[in-house]
Amino acid sequence: MSLRITPLTDPDDAPRSRSLVWLASDAASIPLGTAFLRLYTDPGQKHLAELTLQVHPAERRKGVGSRLLDAAVSAARDVGRRCVIAQADAGSPGDGFLAAGGFHKVLTLRFSRLPLADVDTAALTEIIERPHPGYRLTHWQGTVPDDLAHTFAASRRAMDDMPMDDTDYGIVTWDVDRVRAVAKVVEQRGDHLHTVVAIDTVTGSIAGFTELVIPGDGTGDAQHYGTGVLPEHRGHDLGRWMKAESIRQAHGNYPNLGGLLTDTADSNTHMRRINDGLGYTPTHTTHQHQLDL
Repeated sequence: MSLRITPLTDPDDAPRSRSLVWLASDAASIPLGTAFLRLYTDPGQKHLAELTLQVHPAERRKGVGSRLLDAAVSAARDVGRRCVIAQADAGSPGDGFLAAGGFHKVLTLRFSRLPLADVDTAALTEIIERPHPGYRLTHWQGTVPDDLAHTFAASRRAMDDMPMDDTDYGIVTWDVDRVRAVAKVVEQRGDHLHTVVAIDTVTGSIAGFTELVIPGDGTGDAQHYGTGVLPEHRGHDLGRWMKAESIRQAHGNYPNLGGLLTDTADSNTHMRRINDGLGYTPTHTTHQHQLDL
């Protein structure tokens, strides 16, 4: 089969990454597959590239994926990346393809869903109203309020030690501009970002947060973005408290919403227990693979 790999330009470079793109096509210029290589540009992640590769099912096992992979890996080497990560459903053809291409599995992610029709609102209320001495909950939609912006950005380090197993992920650096930029991206695509935080009543600083992105039309499934508690505030059940309040708000404010989606590292037993206890049920698992260059 005649195969052509064409580099393309991705117009949607993000503020802290840029992307390289390749299109695989046959002699008749019919598209067969694509590869997107995201190059992180934050100081703590400049060693990292993330690959998304897709080949039409009818064109698999013909060398298309291998040619796309070669192009992406060569480009990652050329720009001095230390490793490339990619994700595939456990047991899928992509899982085997990455292993055959020299990648090794570094992380297992468990995906779960909470059907909102099955939510026990009385149990949620009991969790939310249980006293948490020294802390209070607050929330907002969209961009963080100005008076909480700096402490919210500082609270993002709660994610620095989240279980990533053997992934060479680096450190994500957060500041006020970055948290506002994330909220702006969600708003521009027409979705709603809801954030619940636990505040230390002594210092007024944010001790933990949980984020939920709801589709703009209020239907389908919403996606949890992140839940984290700063190390110095752990042990007070703040994660479950915040997440229960987030669920209650989604359930009460979006009657046509189907469910809430979340993904958690399989090794993150603490967050898995929280999700299981709140009624989330596993839907599938994926493997994150890494190629060291």
